[in-house]
Amino acid sequence: MRLDPRALVTTMLLLATALATAHLYEPIIAAFSLGGIEHEFRRLILLHATLPRMAIALLCGAGLATSGAILQQVLRNPLASPDTVGVSAGARLALALATLFAPGLFGFGRDLVAIGGALVSTLVVLFIARTRRYSPLSLILAGLVVSLYCGAAATILVLVKDRYLVGLFIWGSGSLSQQSWGPSIHLATRLAVCSLPLALLMRPLSVLDAGEEVARSLGVSVERTRLLSIGVAVLMSAFVASTVGVIGFIGLAAPVLATLCGVRGFRARCLWSAAIGALLLLVTDLAVQLLGGNGAAFIPTGAVTAVIGSPLLLVLLSRLRSSTSHALASASAPLFPARWKAWGLPWRTLSCLGLLVALGGLVFVGRDPGGGWWLLRADQFPDVLPWRLPRMLAAAGAGGLLAAAGYALQRVTRNPMASPEIMGVSAGAVLGAAVVLFVGGHASQASLTISAAVGSLVALLFVLGVSMRGSASPERVLLAGVALTALVDALVGLLMATGSPSSVMLLAWIAGSANGVSLPLAAGVVGSTVLLTAIALLATRWLSILPLGMQTAKSVGVPVPAAQTSLLILVAVMTAVATPVIGPLTFVGLMAPHVVGLLGIRSVPAGLALSTVAGMAFMMLADTLARTIAFPLQLPTGILASLLAGPFLLLLISSGGKWTATRPTP
Repeated sequence: MRLDPRALVTTMLLLATALATAHLYEPIIAAFSLGGIEHEFRRLILLHATLPRMAIALLCGAGLATSGAILQQVLRNPLASPDTVGVSAGARLALALATLFAPGLFGFGRDLVAIGGALVSTLVVLFIARTRRYSPLSLILAGLVVSLYCGAAATILVLVKDRYLVGLFIWGSGSLSQQSWGPSIHLATRLAVCSLPLALLMRPLSVLDAGEEVARSLGVSVERTRLLSIGVAVLMSAFVASTVGVIGFIGLAAPVLATLCGVRGFRARCLWSAAIGALLLLVTDLAVQLLGGNGAAFIPTGAVTAVIGSPLLLVLLSRLRSSTSHALASASAPLFPARWKAWGLPWRTLSCLGLLVALGGLVFVGRDPGGGWWLLRADQFPDVLPWRLPRMLAAAGAGGLLAAAGYALQRVTRNPMASPEIMGVSAGAVLGAAVVLFVGGHASQASLTISAAVGSLVALLFVLGVSMRGSASPERVLLAGVALTALVDALVGLLMATGSPSSVMLLAWIAGSANGVSLPLAAGVVGSTVLLTAIALLATRWLSILPLGMQTAKSVGVPVPAAQTSLLILVAVMTAVATPVIGPLTFVGLMAPHVVGLLGIRSVPAGLALSTVAGMAFMMLADTLARTIAFPLQLPTGILASLLAGPFLLLLISSGGKWTATRPTP
């Protein structure tokens, strides 16, 4: 039975009315009672804080929902929204950069800064997705990478300007707190201006329902319509972001709900989406205020909407058509020089080990207080190496663990885009650590590792369980990981907004700084890398046969359920050991196996070993840059690694996954 949109809107309106009555009854009585300074104060709060907050919620919800409806229509993608295509993340990063380093830019207008950031991030996502014909998977993956990239850069900014920690997190997660009617009037004016070109584009956008070929036959310029429509959508979402920060998933949820209610035609879908989005955000914000009590002003409503909206992606997985054209599982030959191809495996292995040793020599490279570069002298070894060597060893060991985990995941899932970062395994580790920190207060390294391991395993099993219901496909697995990552990020944002000492500890843990790592801990990480990689090498037969398919594996005697479970537990343990050292976001688990595939390594033992070596080499380079490029400031190794690896991942998405290490071994 299909829900009628009028029934849905009526229900939400009644719910909003009930919540508003419960929230406003006492303040109205107190505000308009006779006498007293307190009553005057209550009246000012009601008229200039509470009511403007309700108005801004309605405006933001309507603007984001309309933007999402436009993007879904013009990109022909039910998963497109300001969140999933990187619009909101770009605007947030641009505003944070301008706030901290170039406040003079706001003299040209806060909106222009947000629009500039949103346009840049959106163009990057669309350029990448264009090579794959705007397929749902490529668009969402490109948007995810750009959003995570912007988030990594924003995290570095927060760490550099730690005095703005709480404020940036609250605003960045979408705070609707108001102190006057000015922002509401400001936003209403700009959304009204955006509605004018939208009205002119309504007819060509409606014609797109019949398909691009039909639209062209009717005289519609599809390319120009797409460009102008995306511009309008970016403007609307950027105006919202510049006013209140990032509000998650309203732009995705509202148009989808309108479609599920049976709304046909773009004009009707736009209007109903705006109404649903406005009421959805209003209901969420009123619930936040009622449940949050006196601390509601510091609870980012945008993070709450992400917590509510993230499961929507999981629901949409069943509606996403599985198609080999959208899967990044191409079995094309890897791209590597013919001269390299002529080298034998031993020479390739020795060259990779030589590179690793050469990068290890970077531990002797540093910078002096004046900014100059210098090599460590023998007499300086006792003073400097006890600080540098442990952090490099720890970073190398953690990078090797994530690379080995990524290689195993890609083989087990038969998905060349699988990795601990993309599939939500690292997000589960973060959630496990957050629970320990906020429940138990100060936590030991052992307790953090154990909780991260449990969280990683639960997240991995959850993603695989949800994505494989019905029919397993690469896009289902990846999108389930995207949904879980968004959910965990929203929960972490809510915890960060509390401003407690645990939030500072969690931020440092997420950033993945190897600075201050002790030698025993570094030795433990390296030892774990050797041990766990050796265990993975014992499962070479499983890793070689599982990519051939479940039926083939069973026919040759592989206990498929036991093999998959054992390997997934191993991946979770690897991720849990590595994440406390370099953080949950490095992309090394995805990049290293593809580098090995690029080099033409097809043997599973050699591929696993060299993936580990590649991960170690990459993190050694990242650690060196983290301690030198901004000296004396020590940047987080994990965040810097994600900034280095992000462009590689975007290139991989645009190439359609041609560089793959998941092909069955000849």
